[in-house]
Amino acid sequence: MSSMTTRSINSATAGSATRSAAQTAVAAFAAILLGSFLLYGVGFAQPQQIHDAAHDARHSFAFPCH
Repeated sequence: MSSMTTRSINSATAGSATRSAAQTAVAAFAAILLGSFLLYGVGFAQPQQIHDAAHDARHSFAFPCH
């Protein structure tokens, strides 16, 4: 392998690691934002609706709740 090829591969690897960290940060921020919205929204929902949504979600993941 020539030194030019080695430098190109190393540069590409370093660049993708930087983008990966930035993408991870954006994804983490989006997850926090979505989670906060869901918790805030649940605070204003009617209790029976909250129960029904949680109950259906448990069943959709085959999680026993009874």
